[in-house]
Amino acid sequence: MYQYTEFDKQFVRARAAQHRDQLERFQAGQLSGDEFKPLRLQNGWYVQRYAPMLRVAVPYGEISAPQLKVLAQIARDYDTPDAALLAEAQATQDKIAGLAPKLTTNYGHFTTRQNVQFNWIPLSKSADVMDLLASVNLHGIQTSGNCIRNTTTDELAGVAVDEVVDPRPYAELIRQWSTLHPEFAFLPRKFKIAITGAQEDRAAIGWHDVGLKMVKNASGEVGFKVLVGGGMGRTPVVGSQIREFLPWNQIMNYLEAVIRVYNRWGRRDNLYKARIKILVKAEGQRYFDEVEAEYQDILVKDGGLHTIPQAEFDRVATCFAAPALNLPNDASWAAKAEADVSIEAAKTPAFARWIAQNVKPHQNPALRAVSLSFKRVGQAPGDATADQLDAAAALVAQYSAGEARVTHTQNLVLPWVRLDQLHALWLEAKALGLAQPNIGLLTDMIACPGGDYCALANARSLPLAAAITERYQDLDELNDLGHIDFHISGCINSCGHHHSGHIGILGVDKDGKEWYQVTLGGSDGKELSGPTVAGKVVGPSFSSFEVPDVIEAILDTYKALRTSQGHKAEAFIDTLRRVGQDPFKAAANAARHPAEVTTA
Repeated sequence: MYQYTEFDKQFVRARAAQHRDQLERFQAGQLSGDEFKPLRLQNGWYVQRYAPMLRVAVPYGEISAPQLKVLAQIARDYDTPDAALLAEAQATQDKIAGLAPKLTTNYGHFTTRQNVQFNWIPLSKSADVMDLLASVNLHGIQTSGNCIRNTTTDELAGVAVDEVVDPRPYAELIRQWSTLHPEFAFLPRKFKIAITGAQEDRAAIGWHDVGLKMVKNASGEVGFKVLVGGGMGRTPVVGSQIREFLPWNQIMNYLEAVIRVYNRWGRRDNLYKARIKILVKAEGQRYFDEVEAEYQDILVKDGGLHTIPQAEFDRVATCFAAPALNLPNDASWAAKAEADVSIEAAKTPAFARWIAQNVKPHQNPALRAVSLSFKRVGQAPGDATADQLDAAAALVAQYSAGEARVTHTQNLVLPWVRLDQLHALWLEAKALGLAQPNIGLLTDMIACPGGDYCALANARSLPLAAAITERYQDLDELNDLGHIDFHISGCINSCGHHHSGHIGILGVDKDGKEWYQVTLGGSDGKELSGPTVAGKVVGPSFSSFEVPDVIEAILDTYKALRTSQGHKAEAFIDTLRRVGQDPFKAAANAARHPAEVTTA
């Protein structure tokens, strides 16, 4: 992991102290609500449906065991609203038609942008929380506002067997360059960058304002393929390639040009048309040409001010060296450890299933990358209680050299697990309820907090997530269905990434009631066999009671239409692409409840 310098630490502590001063002035009436709003947003403090929401930055998803322990302390001691507020909120939720789970407190929430959120911390306690975060080099910078947001990457960065270049040093350099960038502090809208260095795109770069794919040219030189203008929301757009190959040390100069042109010409008169995707879609080649001209000016007139020196890259890259794990020098050790794992898996089917689904190969054959699943009955996708955060911190410290990764799919990855410790890790994770062997399967869904917490949402996401999770608990059935990306958003802002789901759910408002659109065929780019595309709506919207039956009808149709090669069944997305949407649309609409048809 990147090691904060003394300057970094002083900066984070000073930012926390600054927030305390601003909060005290707001509480004393010296700052109005409108004056305080941009100040709190710059530190990740929102005001949501019922209470403040804090978004904690976890740059490119890397998080340490001590940081997880502090997040657990915050969840336990601070994520607790006034009892009257919680009762009022629950009463409001109970009045909403449809499925209505109880609101929960004292937990953190892993987000699709590899951050962590809290939903119930009183604003009056926010300064104390900022001090706690600063004690372990955490903060809320770049998690809100119209700035360059937290850069995301592949959760397997640095360990993936299909990796061409480790993207983490570049992600860290982008973080340092973009943090409080004076020219880009007030962009037309928020700006998101994702970077991957692997053959398979696990960072969904096509769905970002700027997507970066690390490549090597014919001479073996490292560079970037640059995409620009991607995004979801009301107008889903996949990013367009603006550069086939950009030398690695020019990435900041080029980003400077990309964002400077956007800052100059992006819409500021219409919130819904302010993202860079609208500018790129409207201007096309003209935008590309202006970026190239701006880039050349930066190189010539400014002397390539942000060219990355080799010495600085080397300093940062050193922080991302593999940790010392004291592995045996015996060359046959890894083979024996792998054989022992196979023997244990043969004796214990549940362990075998976990190995197959939640454990990934590693660049070091003596190691594995292991996913802890935060998708289970009784809790919302990505939620972790204070006790679970504490327990996860202990697992990370014992089994993964003190380092974990928050994933795009709202789980935790332990990237440095020894082969001979896999079984012990499984036993502990299983006892904690974090070893569900469902990674990549239907119940490993993405879901935003939705209308239960978010003031922007048109409908709730979590009741639907709960209903699908409960319906599909048979592991044999889940494995038979195979890999399915199931994504749920509570509104068109697409925080649940419904556009990129093989099956997507979008909450919509109709006459003050909750309804849901179903989309099929989306992709976030991680299938090597298919493009990054937005899903297509299958028909009229459905009530919350209908959606589980609609999903079941779609999956039954898949099972009836899929082909097989030997013992391997055709994947859901491949069947959908082969036969088209019509059979699935027909099945979805046939599953509608007759009483609901006249009102939809």
